[in-house]
Amino acid sequence: MKSEKSQKNFIEQIIDDDLESGKNDGRVHTRFPPEPNGYLHIGHAKSICLNFGLAEEYGGFCNLRFDDTNPTKEEEEYVDSIIEDVKWLGFDWGERLYFASDYFEEMYRYAVQLIKAGKAYVDDLSAEEIREYRGTLTKPGKKSPYRDRSIEENLDLFRRMRLGDFVDGTRVLRAKIDMASPNLNMRDPVMYRIIHATHHRTGDKWCIYPTYDWAHGLEDSIEGVTHSICTLEFEDHRPLYDWYLDELNVFHPQQIEFARLNLSYTVMSKRKLLELVKQGFVSGWDDPRMPTLSGLRRRGYTPESIRKFTERVGIAKREGIVDLGLLEYSVREDLNKRAPRVMGVLHPLRVVIDNYPEDQTEELEAINNPEDPSMGTRNVPFSKVIYIERNDFREDPPRKYFRLAPGREVRLRYAYFIKCVDVVKDEKTGEVIELHCTYDPASKGGSSPDGRKVKGTIHWVSAAHAIKAKVRLYDRLFSSPNPGREKGDADFKTVLNPNSLETLDNCYLEPSLSHAKAGSHYQFERLGYFYVDPVDSMEGAPVFNRTVSLRDSWAKIEKSLKLEK
Repeated sequence: MKSEKSQKNFIEQIIDDDLESGKNDGRVHTRFPPEPNGYLHIGHAKSICLNFGLAEEYGGFCNLRFDDTNPTKEEEEYVDSIIEDVKWLGFDWGERLYFASDYFEEMYRYAVQLIKAGKAYVDDLSAEEIREYRGTLTKPGKKSPYRDRSIEENLDLFRRMRLGDFVDGTRVLRAKIDMASPNLNMRDPVMYRIIHATHHRTGDKWCIYPTYDWAHGLEDSIEGVTHSICTLEFEDHRPLYDWYLDELNVFHPQQIEFARLNLSYTVMSKRKLLELVKQGFVSGWDDPRMPTLSGLRRRGYTPESIRKFTERVGIAKREGIVDLGLLEYSVREDLNKRAPRVMGVLHPLRVVIDNYPEDQTEELEAINNPEDPSMGTRNVPFSKVIYIERNDFREDPPRKYFRLAPGREVRLRYAYFIKCVDVVKDEKTGEVIELHCTYDPASKGGSSPDGRKVKGTIHWVSAAHAIKAKVRLYDRLFSSPNPGREKGDADFKTVLNPNSLETLDNCYLEPSLSHAKAGSHYQFERLGYFYVDPVDSMEGAPVFNRTVSLRDSWAKIEKSLKLEK
């Protein structure tokens, strides 16, 4: 049997060792540091749950900090959306909401400190020349001709950079480290660049802005963060993180890297997601097909399901691609417990029950949620004319098709057995437009006193009582499991799924849904889980987004995993 420590992930083991050794005076302090240059996506949810989860597990703190160091790409809209997303996931940072811009003055003073120590210099090379001088993985870099400027000259030039004396791109401040280092990040990295742009918080106060590598470690140090948890792409940046803090002789957090979340049929680049938004491939950042948290929320995903999903994915050191089916399974599992059952017909076919009394209406009892008896029951009206799903009838049924067909009997959910006796078709197209059936009055509730068996059960709504509604059916945004990563689809937009959205304007739903509130979840029996769109729904006119279908391959996988244990 494994010990409790070996069952923990490698980050928890590092923290346990730190606590045991007395490091950081027994403190555990993390942070979630998004850049406000786009909306958060499902990949960020993994980092949010990890950082806030560790703080909660160890009785510590987690900061929400915005790395707002690039005013050309950042907007207040993104700040607001990120705050909303983190709250929606169920996490609270208390009074610890910070911005990199809070520390601009302090960062500037630290940069001056490095210049005075001979560890930083102002460089006049262009960005292209800096790349050329940096070298390659197999070829060492060359020193800039401006590398050996005097400390006095560097201080004067850096001061004038701040004052706005120079135009964008003409000068940068670089750290003086090692142009022959095997790690390209250590080859005199840029610390500051000139950007004459209005910042969303500081306005026009600054025209020089710190790079992420320079700002990152200082922010952590200033805030007293103990464990700076990053994704794997920052592993090669860790020596630079350490160098800056060591040279400045300030509090030194530990940077730890873990594998980011990659999801099949999904892109996780904010740049690519922004491209989809700006080029009109989706309706916005909150389009329910998007992997953004705002998109998933509008589609009907719950914060509980996303937290459970990140828990299932776990924390690893190696990159991998997680099957989208695991995320869908997590939301099905959660909604199965909380979503009341209702009946709706998305592709209606009219059915007339010939032997049912013309003016009669019955109220039949239906179960709201078999997983939660406390939800009770409701009454659904039944009458002579009903709608069923078009694919629940086949004129020439294939083998193992147990639904309605000429001469065949099926069970109507909560109602009666009906038998198809006639088919009405459109004279021009040959399309089936109406069925005529008979019902067995003795089969009320779905069983027959003579004991005959009926294999098929289908759902329905009463035509006289049903409400008409708009329903949106969402599918995967991409047709490729690895968009932009597989041979032949380098441009990720070439594998967009043309059938990712189907809008149905003529759906019929049971009357209980006429006043469904925005933000409510339902299971449409046999069809999937649906969510009342909080943006487009109006009082008395709900719009339903399908969150996820009822198909679930991951349920079988989960069952096999339990059996293995």
